[in-house]
Amino acid sequence: MREVSQPAAEAIRMVDVLRALADPVRLDIVQRLAVTGEESCNAIGEDLDVHQTTLSHHYRVLREAGVTWTTIQGRSRLVRLRREDLDALFPGLLASVLNGAAAQTDARAAAPREARGSAR
Repeated sequence: MREVSQPAAEAIRMVDVLRALADPVRLDIVQRLAVTGEESCNAIGEDLDVHQTTLSHHYRVLREAGVTWTTIQGRSRLVRLRREDLDALFPGLLASVLNGAAAQTDARAAAPREARGSAR
């Protein structure tokens, strides 16, 4: 199994992590990885309505910011969160971002139900 060029843990900067997490598509990728642990780039991309070249860009941004770790296994690229590194460097940051994203997703899902209920 090979690894792709990515920053060492001590080179990860908070500003780069926050910039990477600020994009909705990248945040979706991170949320999914938080649940699955590790997935191939192709599996993650199947659920996102994003062109393959754009998706590759998002994976690169996450990797270069130190949010994800990518390994190559045969013809597949496996991606996982660098949760331990991020938690050691910025305690609570990843958990807060994921909790905030989940709350926002829940609010969006509940909004149509509330709108239907108030129309009665």
